[in-house]
Amino acid sequence: MNNTLEEYKKAIKIKYELEKEGEHFDYLYNPSRGKLRDLCWLIFENKPTQDDLNVFKNLLCLDFDHTKKNKFKEQKDKFRPIETFFKGETDPSNIDAINLAAILVDFQPRPFKKFNEKCRNAETKVTENAEKIKATAEIENEVIESKSFVENENEESKEAPKKGNLFSNLKDIYSNSKKIAQNIQPKRVIKIAIGTVLLVSSACLNYVQKKDQVE
Repeated sequence: MNNTLEEYKKAIKIKYELEKEGEHFDYLYNPSRGKLRDLCWLIFENKPTQDDLNVFKNLLCLDFDHTKKNKFKEQKDKFRPIETFFKGETDPSNIDAINLAAILVDFQPRPFKKFNEKCRNAETKVTENAEKIKATAEIENEVIESKSFVENENEESKEAPKKGNLFSNLKDIYSNSKKIAQNIQPKRVIKIAIGTVLLVSSACLNYVQKKDQVE
């Protein structure tokens, strides 16, 4: 989580560098506790979310109330960690101050809980995709091995066809195919069964044709 928190703070700082040249230039370009306090009030007057209201209450220890602006003005020192953070003078550890800094520059996703959840979800998706790619590669390798084995059997049948009962030869091919299946995980046998049947059928046809030529 510490690494994710550091990423959160870096992302907020990057957003600050953009926003200080924008709409709230007067408050952010050369931030002070008083300016940040006034910007905070301005932002919260404009329909704040419940998450933002929770951050406000956690840091300032009072609910946002339009009728209590004078009480709010007394909280100027609570903005000092945000001021020094934006100026690059300190690295805040107070999560509520960090979350309020995110509000002041309109960074999303916020608060930190949502940012952390998004990062975790992204990591999970990357892991799942990697596992799917690995599983697909393993199945492809197994199909290739199965195909190669049957092709080798075809070559042997062409080089030295045996006279005898066709069903006896089919039994040998089936036995060899069964050995392959035993080396493949049960869940994957079904996935290559159709391909194996087609390849075995091809082997039988080649065998019959070769046998007819010899006779």
